[in-house]
Formats: sequence, C-alpha cells, structure tokens
Amino acid sequence: MTHTKLRKLKISYGDNHALKEINVDIPDKQITAIIGPSGCGKTTLLKSINRIIELSEGVKVRGEVLIDGANIYGKDADVLALRKKVGFLPQRPCPLPMSIYDNVAFGPRIHRLSEEQITKQLEKQKTNGLVKKEKSKKYQDYSKMDHLVEHYLKLAGLWDEVKDRLHSSASKLSIGQQQRLALARVLAIEPEVILADEPTSALDPLSAKLVEEQFKLLKKDYTIVIVTHILRQARRIADYVMFMYLGELIEHGPAEKFFNAPQKDKTKEYLSGEIS
Repeated sequence: MTHTKLRKLKISYGDNHALKEINVDIPDKQITAIIGPSGCGKTTLLKSINRIIELSEGVKVRGEVLIDGANIYGKDADVLALRKKVGFLPQRPCPLPMSIYDNVAFGPRIHRLSEEQITKQLEKQKTNGLVKKEKSKKYQDYSKMDHLVEHYLKLAGLWDEVKDRLHSSASKLSIGQQQRLALARVLAIEPEVILADEPTSALDPLSAKLVEEQFKLLKKDYTIVIVTHILRQARRIADYVMFMYLGELIEHGPAEKFFNAPQKDKTKEYLSGEIS
C-alpha cells in the first residue's frame, strides 16, 4: 500500500504561481479525481506527483510530496525508481514506433527485469487469480514475457481485440485502443500509483467508457489519480474529489459528500455551472 501526501506544495513558472500551498492526503486504492476550470493547476498538480513537472522550463517546486514517508523532491530521491512506482498516462496516447507486443514489453525490458523478477510477477498474478494455468501447447510454448504481455493487455481491456496481431504496428490501432495500450504499458512496470491526465478527452464515447470501466476494475490493486474536466465523469468513477481553482485547493473529500453536500461557496458555484 502506497501512502501519498502533499505538504505545503507550491509550484511556480517564473513569476506565475501555478500552485499555492497544497496540503492533502491522497487515498490509497481509490480513484481520486482532480477537477476545476481550465488553467487552475490540475495538470501541474498531477505532474508534481512523479516529478514530470520538472521537464517544464523555468519551473520551481517548493514543499513536499511524500510517498511512503519519503519526500520525492529530497536530495537523495531516486527519480527512476519513483517513475516506476508512480506511472503516468498522458492525455493523448503516443505509442512507441514498434509492435503492440513490444510496446507492452518495453517497460520490463528498460527496467531490466530479471527472469527471477518476471517469475515473481507471474507467481503474484497466479496467486491473485489474474493468470490462469493453461495446459495447451500454446501456453507451454509461451515465454515468461509472453505471459506478462498477455496479462497486462487483459488488465487494460485490450487483449481480445489485439491477440491475433500482437506483432503488427501499434500505430495501426484506433486512438481508443492506443489509449488502452498506453495503460497496459504503464501497468507493465508494476506501479503502485497511476496518474492519468484527462485520459478520455481525445476518445469517442465508447472508448471512453471502456477506459473508465478499466479504472474501476484496477482500483482494487492501484491508487489512481485522474485529472478530468468532465464533471459527469468525476461523478461516475471518483471515490474522492479535489477541486482546484486558480492554483488553490478549494475543497476535497469523499465523492458522495463532495457532490451532495459541498462546503465552500466556490465549490457550489462550480458544481452549479456559475463558474467554469
């Protein structure tokens, strides 16, 4: 279980203060939705949780992001290990210029998972009932990586659509399929937290529904933090909600209470459509 806490977090781009002292605990193994108008700091906040924000020019981060008690902005922080523990799903999918299979296998290969580590992942999945023990010759001929690729494509809800063309180019998939492939790629590094930046905004309604359904299935094993500008989506899938406005965290809490009994006037105005 991963504990994620933000303490006095401030982020600026030059003279622009994007985040103004954020303090919040993100619930484990739930879906937390970050909502608010455009330009209010939602994506900045999301990207601070695995230090992707540092790729932006002129950014300055103050305060702490604590994951399992360790400040990820500390001098001794291991950024590579952090980004393995905290995966990131972007707004628009960008498959690697290789096959569907190799897109999923890329993470385990780049992190140089040993045969022993892959075996441990497979044993963990069998213990959880996620990998079925098959007796057919096909499954006997499978390599350990083959099993991993199949497993993560199934977790992302894509396996049945691509199992007969695993070695074709990922760029030939529809954009909805590409987003679920991106999710499989994130899952393949075995993160504990998944950050998702408006992951359905570029998708058709059917593809968006499939992604939402996968998130709801995945939350039993992963902590999921999603930025969304769609209030209906937050109502459908969120267990916990954070409302941002002009760089401030105005209100946060369990979704049912947040939507049915908001405490702050700004929250009420946003939910009623008075501000957008």
